[in-house]
Amino acid sequence: MVRPSLEVSFPRTIRAMATETSPLAPQAPDARPGERTIAATWRRACEAGREDPAYLVERGGAWEPVSWQDAWRQVDELAHGLLALGVRPGERFAILAGTSLEWALLDFALARIGVPVVPVYPTSSDRDCAYVLAHSEAVGIVVETQAQRARIEALRGELTGLRDVLSFTDLDALAERGRAHAAEHPRAVEEAERATREDDLLMIVYTSGTTGPPKGCMMLHRNYVAVIEALEQIEQFHERGEVCLLFLPLAHTYAQLTLYAAARIGFTIAFCADMQRIPQAIEGVRPTTMPSVPRVYEKVHAAVVAQFDQATGSKRRIVDWALSVGRRSAALKADGKSLPPALALQHRLADRLVYGKVKEKLGGRLRFGISGAAPISVEILAFFAALDILILEGYGLTESSSGCSVNRPASYRFGTVGPPLPGVDVRIADDGEILIRGDNVFAGYYKEEEATREALDEEGWLHTGDVGELDDGFLRITDRKKDIIVTAGGKNVAPQNVENELKGSKYVSQALAIGDRRPYLVALVTLDPAEVGVWAAAQGLDVSPEDYPTSPQVRALVQGIVDELNARRASYEQIKRFVVLPRDFSQEEGEVTPTLKLRRRQITDNFENEIEALYAAPRESS
Repeated sequence: MVRPSLEVSFPRTIRAMATETSPLAPQAPDARPGERTIAATWRRACEAGREDPAYLVERGGAWEPVSWQDAWRQVDELAHGLLALGVRPGERFAILAGTSLEWALLDFALARIGVPVVPVYPTSSDRDCAYVLAHSEAVGIVVETQAQRARIEALRGELTGLRDVLSFTDLDALAERGRAHAAEHPRAVEEAERATREDDLLMIVYTSGTTGPPKGCMMLHRNYVAVIEALEQIEQFHERGEVCLLFLPLAHTYAQLTLYAAARIGFTIAFCADMQRIPQAIEGVRPTTMPSVPRVYEKVHAAVVAQFDQATGSKRRIVDWALSVGRRSAALKADGKSLPPALALQHRLADRLVYGKVKEKLGGRLRFGISGAAPISVEILAFFAALDILILEGYGLTESSSGCSVNRPASYRFGTVGPPLPGVDVRIADDGEILIRGDNVFAGYYKEEEATREALDEEGWLHTGDVGELDDGFLRITDRKKDIIVTAGGKNVAPQNVENELKGSKYVSQALAIGDRRPYLVALVTLDPAEVGVWAAAQGLDVSPEDYPTSPQVRALVQGIVDELNARRASYEQIKRFVVLPRDFSQEEGEVTPTLKLRRRQITDNFENEIEALYAAPRESS
């Protein structure tokens, strides 16, 4: 089937962005002001007279509020300062920093003057930084630290179009310059904002990708507005006056979506830049909602299970009873049913004795957590539900503005990513691929016309590359289209299902299943040093992570986990061999993306010898 050219699919400005290398042209003077823009969303938020703070920022061990009025003033000063610096609508400006108030203020300032943001992960390598800045033709960048500034300055020779390199320490001076600019040109920012339309570029977000160089997703203002409008329609989801703990990197599209949703709906964001300080941040702000990748919930799950395992005698019997009550209660709640009086009484008692103590670890007032970016096991979701803690799984891609579907507080099914968002169409192609259509779908890949045609068909459907099914309106992800393993015997296996089951053990940190065009499945397994350390001490063993691959006792531990998995699976889905690795998969080795997705090809390249050894020996000896 022949697909039409970009001239048919996209507006003129977007066609130019996909094929030209020159800076984007400024908006025409007679352009109709856009109301479905992030700039308009920000203005309405700050004019609403909200009493709750816009943000919470940790300074000196205390969480300080930032009002909407104060945030508006700072954004206005920065926007004027950027104009005074010579930045013009349509030029691209990058931000390389952690999750912070400064990022949020800069983001909205750039949106107000029609300047697309290019987010850069602070963990990006020099090579990736240079590629993103050069490919996007960014004219400037704001970095967080002087060390980051030095890195960018060292790349200047490769970045001929980069004019301005600023750090957070320069923002006060930029704001002062903005105040002078505002005195001389009081309507400059407002005019730039009014000239911005909903089909104008908001961001170029470079997907971290699991293979090849990153691609720049062209995200329009209306893409994100469509998703935050949809979230506002979902009852009991985000609510005004709540506190959302945000520790996802703001270079991540879902973190950006949360930033914009807060402005639209009116909840407070507490910024936590250091993921190692999440427990302290939870204690300090006591969030009511918390978007996260599965890894954080997996760590909490492992810690709680370990604590329960240490309980003995009457304490253990209380834990087991409470979990039994919780499982029965959770099943009724999932079906939308109320608890019978006797069970409700037991649930209140179990909450006082067990659930409440776990809830306090999550701040004590969490209505629900949100999990996305990667699959989370049903067992972990069910475990939290048995403790009266609801984790809602959702689904989206960078290309869909991080929005496609999500479970609702009053309507959810574990093992699915929920029904599609209002205004988002989802269908399953003949080969099982999930297709998405709606205003949330991006405009294409910057300067990548062929890749754009592969992603977007002539009817506007985004081909996600994910495989799934719709079950009574709930979307279920079964695997990545390209990741599906086809064994030498012709059997199809979804590796993520196998991997998630392995990671359901508190002892397993990461797992990668391998078997494409091979006679059987094998696995690379990494272990959680803390949990294995507790286990080893109980066994009277002295083993370090470097000893894991050669320790017979550690291997026997993992073999037991694998045996449990195999007992639940068909023969062709079973792990026939495994190797325990001496270290976890890491971003430094290129094995994990900034959003903690596994780069399968890089991992298999890095551990090629270990994989070949698994297939080399006769199976009878395993």
